[in-house]
Amino acid sequence: MTIVPSATSISWQSRIVHLLVRARMRPHADAPIDPLWVRREMGRPRVARRWMARSTGATMERRTAGHGWPGGEVVSWPGHAPGAPVLLYLHGGGYIACSPETHRPLVSSLVRRVRGRAFVPRYRLAPEHPFPAALDDALAAYRYLLDVERIAPAQIVIAGDSAGGGLALAVALAIRDAAWPNPAGLVAFCPWTDLAATGRSLEENTERCAMFAGETIRRAARFYVGSADPMRPLISPLYGDFRGLPPMLVHASEDEVLRDDAIRVADAARRAGVHVELQLWPHVPHVWQFFAAVLPEARASLTAATRFMLARMSRPEHTNAAASTSAS
Repeated sequence: MTIVPSATSISWQSRIVHLLVRARMRPHADAPIDPLWVRREMGRPRVARRWMARSTGATMERRTAGHGWPGGEVVSWPGHAPGAPVLLYLHGGGYIACSPETHRPLVSSLVRRVRGRAFVPRYRLAPEHPFPAALDDALAAYRYLLDVERIAPAQIVIAGDSAGGGLALAVALAIRDAAWPNPAGLVAFCPWTDLAATGRSLEENTERCAMFAGETIRRAARFYVGSADPMRPLISPLYGDFRGLPPMLVHASEDEVLRDDAIRVADAARRAGVHVELQLWPHVPHVWQFFAAVLPEARASLTAATRFMLARMSRPEHTNAAASTSAS
């Protein structure tokens, strides 16, 4: 496992973003969770998110359900080459909230860097649709890329953040078990990999995390897990067998309650012989990659992820394009 040292300095932008996120999220961290309220509130301010997405230059196209595709969006870099990188991006939101629209700023920032496309499925949400609904929809989206879009597996990276990061790893386990062709790599930003909620950081970071308390995670897990075993690997990839999985990149915050979900899953993959690049970042909020328009740490994380993805896809001709956007 490649462990990249954390940054030694904290930007002034990070200090401001950390305070703003904490002021927005922490008052709700210990309260009972109402999924409908979370869905209504997540994604605000919507105007700012639309501006951040459009500023990347990427285009968004809604794609309705059909031919196995569960519905969602395709985010594209204008003029991308036929063989350009393709992301299957699984959005976060605790399996109860968010959508392709809420994640446009993050996804479009990645698309700009890889000069390719991202397919962002609108998977079904809990509690109306507990496990395995999200997994089934994500797997159907992967088959859609292979069978309908005719995209080569070596051209695809499966990526996601938070619950979507854990879902990306669960999808990879299911792909391996079904003997489907593996994607080129996996990227997980602040992944939620243990819905049994056993990580020490749930307690150690419960006061430091800008977004959640440890109890927030425990309460949220019940909506998706339902009556199933939370230690089932397709729910909590931490407990899975990672042998035969493609290379992985994992980024997490040192201060977030899900820190140990990232560390432990990276270590489990390493023990199984998987190439893993793990990096922890100080004093940034959960899924800080959203703030690429204003946060140097977000741009650095996305640039590192871009280099990882392009290296996995063995497309050196894209390297210069990625480097040219690393400062944007």
